[in-house]
Amino acid sequence: MSENQNPQGHDLTRHDGDGTVARTDRFADPGVPEHHPRLADTDPRAAKRNERIIAILFAISCLGTIGSLVAYFAVRPDGTTPGVRLSTVLLGVALAISLFGIGFAAVHWAKTLMSSKEYVEERHSSSSSEEVREVVQQQFKDGLEDSGIARRPVLKGAVFSALALFPLAIAVPLVSSVGGDWNVGKFRNTIWRKGMRLAYDPSGRPIKASDVTVGSVAHVIPDVPAEERETHEWITEKAKAVVLLVRLDPRDLKRDHREGASYDGIVAYSKICTHVGCPVALYEQQTHHLLCPCHQSTFDVADGAKVVFGPAKRPLPQLPITVDDEGYLMAEDDFNEPVGPSYWERLK
Repeated sequence: MSENQNPQGHDLTRHDGDGTVARTDRFADPGVPEHHPRLADTDPRAAKRNERIIAILFAISCLGTIGSLVAYFAVRPDGTTPGVRLSTVLLGVALAISLFGIGFAAVHWAKTLMSSKEYVEERHSSSSSEEVREVVQQQFKDGLEDSGIARRPVLKGAVFSALALFPLAIAVPLVSSVGGDWNVGKFRNTIWRKGMRLAYDPSGRPIKASDVTVGSVAHVIPDVPAEERETHEWITEKAKAVVLLVRLDPRDLKRDHREGASYDGIVAYSKICTHVGCPVALYEQQTHHLLCPCHQSTFDVADGAKVVFGPAKRPLPQLPITVDDEGYLMAEDDFNEPVGPSYWERLK
């Protein structure tokens, strides 16, 4: 074997028109590998067994869809955190069973009962002749025959039942929610009120200004009674009212910083990014920048949380704060503007 031949003896040289010879790495087309029949191709009992397995998987999918509908109507959130969690878990598990049943059945069907032969179709122009179209139609008919669905009525009924039932798991909750609460005015305000203390999240312990050191960061929620923090309404309101508290050297605050919005270098901003609502929680102490991990919007804490980089277009809303007679941090009012990303009917 020469150095210009591959191990199979194929010539690896190219002779150009100017008489030069160049080496190339082209190999001959190995073609389609030899077909090896599966057990289900040669043993009718194995084929029947796989058919039953696939039918069972589709039946499991049907049960999952029915279970999701039962869970949706029978286990409604009762306004408490455990109730919401139970409803969510049951819906999620039922939908997972429904989807996985269809998926596993389809995969098992393709691997055990559908045709496993490999076919080669040479590329040609996109415009096909009438003869080619007839061949393609025949290939579709042959493929349908290879799938075995025509001669397997049990599988036909199972697959159509599963596929027909599954959309109900999505359509029923969607249709039942029509006519719900479309009041966008609730997005304009949060539960922060004048005199409400700032508390650590998630413990709910009120925060003293003297305990916050320069450079430190705290995740903050409104100070409400412990029993109130277990309600579904609290979870919804907390999602809008979460705050990131940072203490800077007062000299680092820009001169155009809003008067009365901070206390002795302590500033509080909404944690909800004004781009698409991700939690902004990555603080760089040296630059005083807050980073949103979703799309890298960056806000300058020392300059009113103005946008310095990224897709966000508006600063983070600021919560005006002061201290009460006992030295605890408290809100002077609600945020200076609606929190989060834009929505219809927003004034600014």
